[in-house]
Formats: sequence, C-alpha cells, structure tokens
Amino acid sequence: MPKPHLPPTTGPCEPDCPVAAAHDLLSGKWTTLIVRELLQGPRSYAQLQRGLGGISPRMLALRLSALTEAGLVHRTQFETIPPTTEYRLTELGQKALPVIAAMAEFGLAVQSHHAPV
Repeated sequence: MPKPHLPPTTGPCEPDCPVAAAHDLLSGKWTTLIVRELLQGPRSYAQLQRGLGGISPRMLALRLSALTEAGLVHRTQFETIPPTTEYRLTELGQKALPVIAAMAEFGLAVQSHHAPV
C-alpha cells in the first residue's frame, strides 16, 4: 500500500498547519458523523436526526450551522407547509470523503484487533 503524502513536521502544530485546519473543521463529537451521513446525498434535518440516533436537536442545529458557516455544507430552505430544509455537502465538503473513508478503514482495523477470539 502506498504511503500517504503528509506535510513535513518541523515543530509544534501551529494554527496554519493543514492538519490543525482540518481538525478545527471536523472536530466535535458529531461532526464527522454528520459529514458521513451527507456523503450519502442530501438529507433533511429529520433524516439527519434519525440517522444520527442520540444527537440532540440543539446539537444538530449547532453543528449544521458551523459546517454551513465553514463552507462544507449548503442549506436550502423550501417554502412548503410545514417548511422543510435540506442539507448537502458543498464541493469542499465532498473533499472529506477520503478522510471519512480512512476513518472507516481504521475503525474496522480497531474492531478486528479488539474482536473476541
């Protein structure tokens, strides 16, 4: 397997470090799981809440707002009764796919390492 390209580390992780920038956007208990849901395609608020069982409505709203402000998620409000809102990843948000895929691969390795014998 080819070794992934990582920028050289020459000292402490400063704010302009690309890993720090990605961490700032994707940190938080629910953020990567929201992105994982949206990688499947556009979702309504209710679909996201169902897919993320256990997230509070307030936390989902806060995380979606932060992801929208960061440019990873696009929010569309439809003038229906009742009003509906759809969330989808932007082009920048789609770039998280390899990150989420790597997390899934690593998660499988962790699960198999800790599997009962």
